[in-house]
Amino acid sequence: MKSTFEKMGGTYTLGADGIYYPNLVSTDEEPHYGKYGMMRKTYLKEHRPAMYSLYMLEDRLTEHLNAVDDEAQERMDILMRQMMEQQGITEELKARDQMAWGGAVNNIQNAAEEIVLKELIYT
Repeated sequence: MKSTFEKMGGTYTLGADGIYYPNLVSTDEEPHYGKYGMMRKTYLKEHRPAMYSLYMLEDRLTEHLNAVDDEAQERMDILMRQMMEQQGITEELKARDQMAWGGAVNNIQNAAEEIVLKELIYT
């Protein structure tokens, strides 16, 4: 009787210890994910181990993490731009009062990151 892994085209190799190990072949996709991809990976490992294992078995983890990281970066850029527009944070303010500009941008960045983490990373 074939295992699910074998039905999906997977093969096993007999190890020196007498245990069969799956032959896991990586795809050509290179990991390019950053902060948000790593956060998603940690979240999956700790809180969604079944989903993490499924991505690993189907060799889609790197692809998933790359996609999540790209989407999170894009969403951060959009949110930052929108929030800065709404609050009137401009280059003029930056030239006039750098400390106020820096504080406002940091607040906006933190708020945008909270939204991204809730919407994309911890779901």
